[in-house]
Amino acid sequence: MPPEERPREEGHREERHDDERRHEERHREERSREERSREERSRTRPRAERDRHEQDHERERPRRPALDARDAARSAARHVEGLTGRPAEGVTSLERGKDGWVIGIEVVETRRIPDSTDILAEYQVELDDSGELASYRRTERHYRGRGDDRA
Repeated sequence: MPPEERPREEGHREERHDDERRHEERHREERSREERSREERSRTRPRAERDRHEQDHERERPRRPALDARDAARSAARHVEGLTGRPAEGVTSLERGKDGWVIGIEVVETRRIPDSTDILAEYQVELDDSGELASYRRTERHYRGRGDDRA
């Protein structure tokens, strides 16, 4: 159907699509120009100045740990469960260290009847900032019903 015979609405829709396409092309051209300009500035800037600029930029951003306390505790519990084959009973301590986290995880080592005689163990887990296991060790064992007695 020739354009003059098309209903007015269909022609209006095509004009709108053409306008959108032209707008997108202009936007792409502007972005491309900006990227070329950035690349050119980076090539012309002396290497030492570029390095200094990058170092300054890194210094400006405050360094945040990759893990918050809750995520660190969950990660530590998963590591202990994976290594001991026993489910974590709870988190007994949590401390932010210089390079990561130190977390205490309690595990039931031996189940008994009555459960007040279960033997519990506490594991100290050290994680780096990304949640990777740095170290773990069992620090103590005790009966559930008598926290002061050590097994």
